[in-house]
Amino acid sequence: MAGNSQRRNRRTSNKKGATVGSGGQRRKGLEGKGPTPRAEDRKGHKAYRVSNAMARQAAKRKPPVARRGGKGQSEMVVGRNPVYEALRDGVPATTLYVQQFIDNDERVREALNLATGRGNIHIMEAPRPELDRMTNGLNHQGLVLQVPPYEYAHPEDLAAAAFDDHDDPLIVALDGVTDPRNLGAVVRSVSAFGGHGVVVPERRAAGMTAGAWKTSAGTAARTPVARATNLTRCLEQYQKAGLTVVGLSADGETEVHELEALSGPVVIVVGSEGKGLSRLVGETCDFLVRIPMPGGAESLNAGVAAGVVLYEAARRRRG
Repeated sequence: MAGNSQRRNRRTSNKKGATVGSGGQRRKGLEGKGPTPRAEDRKGHKAYRVSNAMARQAAKRKPPVARRGGKGQSEMVVGRNPVYEALRDGVPATTLYVQQFIDNDERVREALNLATGRGNIHIMEAPRPELDRMTNGLNHQGLVLQVPPYEYAHPEDLAAAAFDDHDDPLIVALDGVTDPRNLGAVVRSVSAFGGHGVVVPERRAAGMTAGAWKTSAGTAARTPVARATNLTRCLEQYQKAGLTVVGLSADGETEVHELEALSGPVVIVVGSEGKGLSRLVGETCDFLVRIPMPGGAESLNAGVAAGVVLYEAARRRRG
């Protein structure tokens, strides 16, 4: 009996060591925590921030038709060579006015053939006095082309379209660029390097004229241009949506090839060749970068400068 009592005491004693049923707990402790979460699900990761910004934009997005950047002004292209070149380069047009009893030379015939080939351009004859009135007495040489107002996008639509395609937005904003040919060149570069559009201020800036269309070499038909009432507020809205605002400046502390931010959602701001960025726009930028120029040039025009930075952004995104 004494021996049995001692054995019971040993079984019920509070000795250290394994207890009945601990094997399952030990096995759980040895098990892993499962696969590593995706970058989009890890707080603090860049992809997590971008994903959240995309989700916020999608949640508050309105139908594209509800937001537009307004229309530009209609325009007249006058003269035989300008009209021919506008038609050849795909500038949108509604009506070609031809002077009655005009000398039917080669340029007139080519312009008429191009307008007829489009299929959506009205060809109308008009007496010379009527063409003089329409053009305020300019030397129209018997040909006048009516260019319709350009339909601008809304700045938010450019980023929204990129997010909808699961892309990081790549946008160029122009500050104080007044030459339409520079605007056309920027549109062409944005199209070439996979950008999502161009933003221009509503006032004191180049718009999408026939000259800009021609310089864009047809890319304006597929690369949207948005117009902002206030460029500084527009850039601040882009920052709230998760985009980094990068300004080009000769005084920038960072060279363009050193900027990691170009691989993500970004707005590249280009100023005028003479004055550069305005003060408020420069203060709004997250980074100011410069383009190294060993040749000693003081500045580049907007089209060339934008092309250099867009190339660097595209190179980083491919990598």
